[in-house]
Amino acid sequence: MPASWPTSLTRPGSRLLVADVAGLVGRLPSGRVLTAEDSLTAYLHDEGEWAVFGMPCAVVRAESTTEVAEVVRWCVETRTPLVCRGAGTGLSGAANAIEGSVVLSFERMNAILEVDELERWARVQPGVINDDLRAHVAEVGLWYPPDPASSPWSTIGGNVGTNAGGMCCVKYGVTRDYVLELEVVTGTGEITRLGRRTAKGVAGYDLVGLIVGSEGTLAVVTEIVVRLKPLPRVPITVAGYFDSLVDAGRAVAKVAESGISPSALELVDRYCLEAVDAWKHMGLSVDASVVLIGRTDARGEQGDWEAAELARCFEKGGATFAAISSDEQESEALYAARRLAYPAVERLGPVLTEDVCVPKGRVPEVLGRIEEIGKAHDVLIANLAHAGDGNLHPLIIVPAGDEDAKARAHDAFGDIIDAALAAGGTVTGEHGVGTLKLEGLRKELSPASLALHHAVKEAMDPHGILNPGKAIPSQT
Repeated sequence: MPASWPTSLTRPGSRLLVADVAGLVGRLPSGRVLTAEDSLTAYLHDEGEWAVFGMPCAVVRAESTTEVAEVVRWCVETRTPLVCRGAGTGLSGAANAIEGSVVLSFERMNAILEVDELERWARVQPGVINDDLRAHVAEVGLWYPPDPASSPWSTIGGNVGTNAGGMCCVKYGVTRDYVLELEVVTGTGEITRLGRRTAKGVAGYDLVGLIVGSEGTLAVVTEIVVRLKPLPRVPITVAGYFDSLVDAGRAVAKVAESGISPSALELVDRYCLEAVDAWKHMGLSVDASVVLIGRTDARGEQGDWEAAELARCFEKGGATFAAISSDEQESEALYAARRLAYPAVERLGPVLTEDVCVPKGRVPEVLGRIEEIGKAHDVLIANLAHAGDGNLHPLIIVPAGDEDAKARAHDAFGDIIDAALAAGGTVTGEHGVGTLKLEGLRKELSPASLALHHAVKEAMDPHGILNPGKAIPSQT
């Protein structure tokens, strides 16, 4: 690991005082607070490779909003950092423990509280698993669209924290587009509700939109009301095979030019497909360097036309093969491979995951630049992408225990961020900033914009206890 990398996460700007947790234990029902070191280790970090973390003084498994408020008030009184945690599936270090902090786990606040079929919304606690909510509302013909690849494991609260997207977001949008109302505990320990459940409403500032994507730095979310849609039709899948990332990128640009709105447009390279095959034996390895998986859920003739147009765009982009699937089982297997790709690649060695987003017209250029960066730093980069909205996920794979390769991967990570920013893009499309992207965000934001971020942080978290050192870079 390069000498410049910190090895633990401490509260920035001051010496951290680890408070006596007996007072916290006394405020909560028995069994809520964990303090034994062997009990804390499962809560230290998320899946962000090499993101720094520290040892908390306690983990609290709260079961109600009032318990959460007690935790926040205690942290305010003792000036103890508070880190909120869902399932720990994040990829940026946002849920990583800070030395001497309290980690607030929402694993026990996992109830679907209410579903309104007429108004099409659901009220849930933050620990609800994304796919569990989807399955629950599907029973009444409704659908929750945001679908990060981690949806079988990630929580709605975690999705809110990072403004997660996923494979459907090219057509249906990201988490922020579906959050109507939040119950939160403020940085001073007060309980309040933000937003509204009506179809329209513009009174006041959009505080809900501000909280979504703030990575636990502005408030603690204890309840979420999400918008639902009717279940879509069974999609039509179109597959395209390409000899290069650049050709696949050209096809993505052609789809954007066509004006159609696929319900998914995903890129998976050969490294990822081979990793899935080696793990799950799905027989999906193909004679291509890159595969694009397009889908449409439009109905009737419109759906047939969109599927044919996707195939034509793939061919115009340089596909060696493009076809509309007539086998639903085969198409579902290919789509499932995309969801399994990241955990499959993780089996090959430590993976540093990128999450840049660029304009769709610049996708070919940036994919080509990523290949150049991999060669320049002599690192293996596998590629996944929510290609339809320009959200690229290069996966930098490092042999376990190879410190030199780890340093080269870190340099490649920074160069990919620079390439995205040079193309008019952003450092993160859905994984969040956490600790891994702080320096990248410093490059992206103007000094005036960074100052506004800090002004908001100071107003909403006046004691500086909420996930300090994450999501926004310091002003120095």
